Amino acid sequence: MKKIIYIALLLSFNFAISQVTTQLKVSESEEFKDEVAVGGVLAIHTTESGKTGLVRASNNTFLLDVFDKDLKKISTQNIKSSKKESFNGFVSFENEIKYITVLAPSKRERIVFCNTFNIENKTHVQKELFKADVEKGGLFTGRNKRGTDVAISPNGKYIAIITDNIKKNLNSYNVHVFDSETLNLLYHQAYQEDKVNYFKPIDLFIDDEANVFALGKLYKDGKKEKKGRDANYEFILNKISESDNQFIKIGLENENFISSLSINFFENKLSLIGFYSNTREGNIKGGCNFIINSATLEIAGKKYTELPKDVYFDLYGDAKADRHDKKKKELNSFYVDYVIRDNMGNAFVLAEEFYVTQSYVSTGPNGGGYWTSTYHYDDILILKFDKEGEITWGRSIFKRALYPSYNAFLKDNMLHVILNSGKNLTEKSDGRTKVSQGFFESSSLYDFTYTPDGKVEYNKIQDNKGNTDYLPFYGTYNLGTFIMMSDGRRKKQFMKLQ
Repeated sequence: MKKIIYIALLLSFNFAISQVTTQLKVSESEEFKDEVAVGGVLAIHTTESGKTGLVRASNNTFLLDVFDKDLKKISTQNIKSSKKESFNGFVSFENEIKYITVLAPSKRERIVFCNTFNIENKTHVQKELFKADVEKGGLFTGRNKRGTDVAISPNGKYIAIITDNIKKNLNSYNVHVFDSETLNLLYHQAYQEDKVNYFKPIDLFIDDEANVFALGKLYKDGKKEKKGRDANYEFILNKISESDNQFIKIGLENENFISSLSINFFENKLSLIGFYSNTREGNIKGGCNFIINSATLEIAGKKYTELPKDVYFDLYGDAKADRHDKKKKELNSFYVDYVIRDNMGNAFVLAEEFYVTQSYVSTGPNGGGYWTSTYHYDDILILKFDKEGEITWGRSIFKRALYPSYNAFLKDNMLHVILNSGKNLTEKSDGRTKVSQGFFESSSLYDFTYTPDGKVEYNKIQDNKGNTDYLPFYGTYNLGTFIMMSDGRRKKQFMKLQ
């Protein structure tokens, strides 16, 4: 009894946060049923007319669905595939989703296909793009959480696909560029060929002149980061065209380490946005931004800004925020999920804390057991960069989750972070707002709305108890509307936020 009373007293130091209903227009589609159990969304795109196309997979079959402007299903196609055929990314433009699949008919042979799904015409056409021989591994390795193997130019005319070509005695990497309409090969180039050093692709961009920019890490020793103060890699930006192949090294002065970078393109300017550290690779002391002359591949400018105090306050509360801000405590284990531009040139960078823990599970008195891994998707870091590359404000979300759980979009200059949490958000005694769900607590869907100057409002979309549960991570924002699908094996539903 004393233990129960003690827990109750601890809980009493949390305070309910005043929550208002989101200002976004919320609507739900009618429920639809799948004939078979289907996994998550592989690709989603909405056309100018309001039709939405969806690509999913189930048991050697790709399901291609078309929904009208009210998200009522109007057609479904079941495209049979081989057990040896895998999905490897997609691009979308105007009325089409083009998704890439790779067939492995033998241990060494790979055949790459482009599948064109026309949402308006409800048609599907598969075309072979190229074949490749591999001596070990696969064509697409070392990808990040969201995949960066395929890209389409801003004008929609060109598609680039980057692949590994790791042979036993040579590391090399390939880029194929295609006409997006005919899918005819325009050119193929190898890059970063080296007998010793390993290159890991991080991000990809193709411009309106069919020049490919491939960003990645070039490792000095082995194929991964190593513990210690010295970085085991350099960031490399490659520029590849039909007639040329060049690269530059990206770095900051004063022995600062770059922990992550992403390619961003705005008003014909190429920039690399990410995080830097003073102490070791993987840590975050602040944000960095490199402006690249895309014609000459020279660094035209570089800036780095320390994390604002609000980031520490959101994560650690009042007292610790002051100490961490004075010491400029570095964060770690954050990975970039989104880089979003507004129409004034500002960039919003959102990253999630990700790490893996292991625990031993005993199965009996004789010492038997096994190790199990737990994946953690925790705090969210949000930084706003101005068009000159400096941080104007930063916030964070004190969060705990065991799966990818959030999405973000910009509407009317307001940043919206959509996620599920416990039914009632609470403010802890130290000022933090914790986003998590208790063991016996029902959940709610939230819209964390950030104003242009970084103030946050916690807006509830719905209580999930008695309603449909939605999965923000698999949603998409297009033409002023965010669409996400519900959880469930057979019965599904959409929610629209406008």
